[in-house]
Amino acid sequence: MFMFFFCSCQSFPQQPETNKLLKPSSMLKFKPASSMSSSIAPHTILRPFGVSPAGRYPGRHARSRFRASSAEAVNWDKKPESSKRQKKGEETRLVVLCDDGFGSVTMKDYLEAVRALPKDDGGPPRWFCPVDCGQPVVRNAPLLLFLPGTDGVGMELILHHKSLGMVFEVRCLHIPVSDRTPFRGILQIVDESVKYEHALSPKRPIFVIGDSLGGCLAISVAAHNTKIDLVLILINPGTSFAKTPVQAILPLLDLVPSNLSVTQAHSLRYLIGETLKMAMLGIQNDSSLQEAQQKFSDGLSSMLTLTTEIGVIIRMDTVVWKLKLLKTAAAYANSRLDAVQAEVLLLVSGNQNLAQSGEADRLFKMLKNCKVRYFRNQGHSLLMEYDFNLLTVIKGVNVYRRSQKRDVVLDYLPPTFSEFKKTFGDDFKQFNQLLSPVILSTLQNGKIVHSLAGVPDKGPILFVGYHQLMAMEVSSLVEGFLREKKAVVRALAHEAFFVGNLGTLREELSLFDVVSMYGAVPVNPINTYKLFKRNEFVLLYPGGVREALHRKGEGYWCFWPDKPEFVRMATRFGVTIIPFGCAGEDDFLEVVVDYNDQKNIPYLRDWIKTFNEDLPTIRSEFTSFP
Repeated sequence: MFMFFFCSCQSFPQQPETNKLLKPSSMLKFKPASSMSSSIAPHTILRPFGVSPAGRYPGRHARSRFRASSAEAVNWDKKPESSKRQKKGEETRLVVLCDDGFGSVTMKDYLEAVRALPKDDGGPPRWFCPVDCGQPVVRNAPLLLFLPGTDGVGMELILHHKSLGMVFEVRCLHIPVSDRTPFRGILQIVDESVKYEHALSPKRPIFVIGDSLGGCLAISVAAHNTKIDLVLILINPGTSFAKTPVQAILPLLDLVPSNLSVTQAHSLRYLIGETLKMAMLGIQNDSSLQEAQQKFSDGLSSMLTLTTEIGVIIRMDTVVWKLKLLKTAAAYANSRLDAVQAEVLLLVSGNQNLAQSGEADRLFKMLKNCKVRYFRNQGHSLLMEYDFNLLTVIKGVNVYRRSQKRDVVLDYLPPTFSEFKKTFGDDFKQFNQLLSPVILSTLQNGKIVHSLAGVPDKGPILFVGYHQLMAMEVSSLVEGFLREKKAVVRALAHEAFFVGNLGTLREELSLFDVVSMYGAVPVNPINTYKLFKRNEFVLLYPGGVREALHRKGEGYWCFWPDKPEFVRMATRFGVTIIPFGCAGEDDFLEVVVDYNDQKNIPYLRDWIKTFNEDLPTIRSEFTSFP
């Protein structure tokens, strides 16, 4: 059993910053870990809009005017009152454990949305705003432009409309089926839109999500606009089209009759994705077998209907045109990779149709500021996978920002209910069952309760404690506060979690991504000041990494700095300081080989030296006591 003990809290009256520094002994007395267990003290239609001068002023450049298409089929429940835009002057935040709508969209919704879009209206490519995105709940939300894949529909983001719409202004590009605008023409449309939006809000970043063909388009736009603050999210970009088998048979497709319908699912998967996987949209992990079977049957029926309808609409000449468009886009993008200055997040699937396994490595090396996340068990249509949440990935890799530079405190987005459910209901479920954590706190009358009732509901609060081995207690602590208090504990973590090449190239969301997603920030005075100012729950381990990686015979030892580092700031904001302890882990785990042993092994010694080259150094000045 793993136990937390939250001791008596000391609340400091808020005082001006000029107060003298108080000694720690005059405010709090920390008991050794050995005595803490025996003595615990109290305490519905798409909105039209224009993104270019031609779109905002009717009658000018009619060819370039952007129109909106209707998609009344997709209806979302109204957002809760807490998500509505607040009055001017009030701070707007994303509610902790809010409903992001992920998993509520089914294949039937996607089918109805595609049906509602115009198939052949003779118009050029245009932008539209999905009505289900709603208005952002955060102030100064950045703009998000979605560039579709080879199909050009622009509805591939439908699973993520509601979640992304809470933190972005979402706009999607739609290319009609019969449209024959060349690649440079489409590039000009996107390029003009980016420049115009940048002129309206020069300090606001513009996020560009490109899927397949859209990925090549996003790279090209970034190469043209090196002075504009762009963040590219490339999802299986089609830059390796020249190396695929489709490239070889493309000349033969010109011999096929142009009016021939495309009815084979194998051919359509290059445009709309895998039929069986897309039929699983809307199936939750906690659904009963009967519910899951019914949803899968409905999704498969809708998917087969969609395949049939698209096969009738899309002719062979359209397929050949789309593939030639992708060929041109790939060649254009590859010739300009070295000119891209934008921040890039590359999302690659393990089972791709139009890319080889080494493409991610090539792009990672050629793009100057690139992060990669590799999803081994997902298909080419990554956005339509039932268990892929794009907003979760964006949070984990720390690319979301509302200004030219990311602020880890102000730009933080708290976890939604679906993210909490997946993390602690699936990913960490067995780990928490192994630890079996028990949390105890003390009420004002001195009664010890088996909950967090003794902890205040509002901040600012500073929790000060010591690490168990490998910091295994942190996940249970974070889960407990989210589950009971609906509050995020903002841990002050070592900079090693945020800098350096700790992650491997081919990984999905790593442990470091999870740490960022649940509120951890680099430990420094500026971040601590901002957290106290926002009345947050702050978690501090003075012993830091050295305490978490303690060695043989150092169980329940504290490695705390010689000088107080947070007392003056705590008095400045009237922070309530709550010391806590935990017991159990160091009793059933024993260190067999520690750092002193590993550094004497030749191979490990060299690997540790190389691993630590890009990392910040760990503080060596501290006082240790059992």
